[in-house]
Order: sequence, then C-alpha cells, then structure tokens
Amino acid sequence: MKLLLDSTRCQGYGLCQEHAPGLVELDEWGYATVVAVPVPDGGENAARACAEACPNSALQLEK
Repeated sequence: MKLLLDSTRCQGYGLCQEHAPGLVELDEWGYATVVAVPVPDGGENAARACAEACPNSALQLEK
C-alpha cells in the first residue's frame, strides 16, 4: 500500500501528521511530505486515518 500526496491540494493544515507521524512529515509552513513509501507493515490503519483526515483530499491510498 502507498500513501500518495497531491502537493497542489495540500493547504498545510497538518491534520494528516497527527494520525500518522511516522508516515508524514510537515515542513516549516505545515505542508506535508510522505516519508514512508510504501506504508510499512502494520501502518495501514494509520495511513487510512491520515488520508481521511485531510480536508482537501490531498492524500490518497493506492494498493
């Protein structure tokens, strides 16, 4: 499973990182970067919660 980021949709709210700090890092302005590709074993639920938390749907899961 991969967590994919559409950086053009990210508005820097940082909600994604609250759910998956090991999968997403935020820059100094709050914009996300996916740091775990693919999602590590056992991280699927966190990745799903992370994607669902994004108010702009900037994060998507790919199997």
